[in-house]
Amino acid sequence: MTRPQTIQIFLPDGSPTSIREAEITNRLVKAILFPRNKMQEVVKRDMVHFTGVYFLFGSTEDGAKPIVYIGEGEDCFTRIQSHNRKKDFWTHCVIITTKTDEYTKTDGKYLEHYCLAKAKEIGRYITDNDTGSKKPSISESREYDLLDNFDTAKILLATLGYPIFEEKRKAKSPKELFYCTGKNSSGKGELIDDGFLVYKDSMATNRITDGAGKWVDVLRKKLLNENIVTLSSEHLIFQQDYIFNSPSAAAAALLGRNANGWTKWKNKDGKTLDELKRN
Repeated sequence: MTRPQTIQIFLPDGSPTSIREAEITNRLVKAILFPRNKMQEVVKRDMVHFTGVYFLFGSTEDGAKPIVYIGEGEDCFTRIQSHNRKKDFWTHCVIITTKTDEYTKTDGKYLEHYCLAKAKEIGRYITDNDTGSKKPSISESREYDLLDNFDTAKILLATLGYPIFEEKRKAKSPKELFYCTGKNSSGKGELIDDGFLVYKDSMATNRITDGAGKWVDVLRKKLLNENIVTLSSEHLIFQQDYIFNSPSAAAAALLGRNANGWTKWKNKDGKTLDELKRN
């Protein structure tokens, strides 16, 4: 069950696009986000040197999904400095730690292992980690403490703009599902907070009309390159749930042409997304 939360965000230099510290005031866990170009400024913040788990977020020109690298460190900033020299893709970093530097090295390794496994399971981001993370030996009671900490970290990350651990599917009943059909295409999905989610096993036509914008072709090639869809005779079959930025982008990917998703996506009674969500 989700419940109302109060989150405090502090801006050390006064800029909402620069360094941000976030916390639920009655919780132990705290997050700090900073852009890559603020490395020299953020080094002065004590908490970046605490033990914890960190996330490097970025993207590539030809990628259909954003990218994340998940790591841990006894001094997180020292590890991030190394990635600053060696990894090109990332633009922002989030460190998750405690307000009083209470994590041990084992705690950090457990959180890294769990976060990496959950990120791969949910699939919103491509993970840049070359190998998995081995689960350390840890007491049962401590494991449950850290899982509770993870729940707080999940909320803080999403609040800062990185919903890496948020489940994609939100629909609680068939009334919230929408369908888009056309020649050689049939899709099912739902409108969610950060776009339109097309469900696994939806079918898109493998042809693009002459009038389709170039962006439609580019988008579908990205989906193919990352095996989000696979080619099967007349169709592109979705191999996983995928979030598009808008209903129109989702409809265009399915139909192979420019499309107004607000009118193309309809519920089981034939009512459009526009009728149900914009009136």
